[in-house]
Amino acid sequence: MDLNSILKRISPLWWLRERARRTLVGSIRHLASIRESRDLFGDLLRSHNTGSPAPELAASSQLQAPYPELRRHRREDRICLRSDVVFVTGRFRSGSTLLWNLFRHLPACTSYYEPFNERRWFDPRTRGSHVDASHLNVSDYWAEYSGLEALGKDFSADWKFQHLYMPAHAWNPAMQRYIETMIERAPGRPVLQFNEVDLRLPWLRARFPHAKILHIYRHPRDQWCSTLGHNLKSSTGHTLREFEEVDGFYLLSWGRDLRRYFPFLTLDERSHPYELFYQIWKLSYLFGRLYADVSVSFENIVATPEPTLRKLFSSLGVTDCEVGKLLPLVSPVALGKWRSYAADDWFEAIEERVDQTFQDYVSVSAAGGPAIGHSAVTPPASLAFEEAQVSRAGPKRGFIGAI
Repeated sequence: MDLNSILKRISPLWWLRERARRTLVGSIRHLASIRESRDLFGDLLRSHNTGSPAPELAASSQLQAPYPELRRHRREDRICLRSDVVFVTGRFRSGSTLLWNLFRHLPACTSYYEPFNERRWFDPRTRGSHVDASHLNVSDYWAEYSGLEALGKDFSADWKFQHLYMPAHAWNPAMQRYIETMIERAPGRPVLQFNEVDLRLPWLRARFPHAKILHIYRHPRDQWCSTLGHNLKSSTGHTLREFEEVDGFYLLSWGRDLRRYFPFLTLDERSHPYELFYQIWKLSYLFGRLYADVSVSFENIVATPEPTLRKLFSSLGVTDCEVGKLLPLVSPVALGKWRSYAADDWFEAIEERVDQTFQDYVSVSAAGGPAIGHSAVTPPASLAFEEAQVSRAGPKRGFIGAI
């Protein structure tokens, strides 16, 4: 016997239930009738990129204005249309800082470190002086931001934690102005290194169509261990709930935000945090391979730095560099540290479960259109470490591929 059947047998309780129900529904209807409530709900939907722009707007660029005073020629010198810009994208502990530091040592480049970092590098009052000891050959992160205090009027700390997925049609003029300001003020070639834009690459590609995008990835098992550092609290037996107190790279906050767009992400408090980590790693890798001009593995840079860097810079059109002088910046890194954390079959069990979840979600959603990231791009057949070339979305230019 269900709860309703029980309540119906007890008249006073049933009457109270019905009265409470009518009162609640009436309150909701009243709130829905208030203009401020509708505006608030509409703003919430827009902030999560749930709506698509009206298709009719695309015709505005094709129609000639009916009056001569209204006719304008499109400016071709807009900052967002520059072709000398390089965006570096990669997850935390993927080797993105190494790439930033390599570009930093090129005299013709201005290399900005993590523009969305909550330390606000442009503000001497908030950036502090701490430098991560694991970032070898780095003395500071903020020299390139000197004199850029004006960035503060557009900066938002929410960029690091909210709306981490942005489709091409997403509307965020403050973020675009913030990026354009750094590009405009950069002496020489602007290079911006991000850890928060892998799943915003559709938007970045749409807003800066001629920029080069460089994507770096790392073996997920080693990358997971690198995020832990020397913290021994996260063992193979710990749960997502226990991990929250030692979560140094925003895994749970990212998972909560991204689950609004990717409902298959695992936030079960009883699961191991590596499951969520690997899910986000797969999304990051997929978006990087689909939208970047060049994808490079951290392992290749460390194992064969000279040929890898020569090919990388050549692919990006960076010709004014002496690779030999950069090699001392690439320090030896022991690979395969994950073996001291857990056995291969422990990782494999989690990864197989995640891989199957991805396949199930894509197959179920296929009838309604592209599933992962709502991209119009067909994902590669496999997300293993193959070097197969993958077509990407964006301007009709050749995909340079993985290195």
